[in-house]
Amino acid sequence: MRYAIVIENAGGNFSAYAPDLTGCVATGSTLAEVGQNIREAIAFHIEGMRSDGVPLPQPSSRVDYVEVAA
Repeated sequence: MRYAIVIENAGGNFSAYAPDLTGCVATGSTLAEVGQNIREAIAFHIEGMRSDGVPLPQPSSRVDYVEVAA
């Protein structure tokens, strides 16, 4: 499956979450680190859902950009 993630600059580090997987979050000091950590968090989250017999949510979030005059 392919889940959307959101990565935010948190000042001294980065944070990430997967909108379709409630509670699935990660942090990292670099973009590469937070990218790896959110992948691991998603895998762990899915493993836990499967162990608990909870159906996996279908990916439904979409990511896009909008340009506006600044």
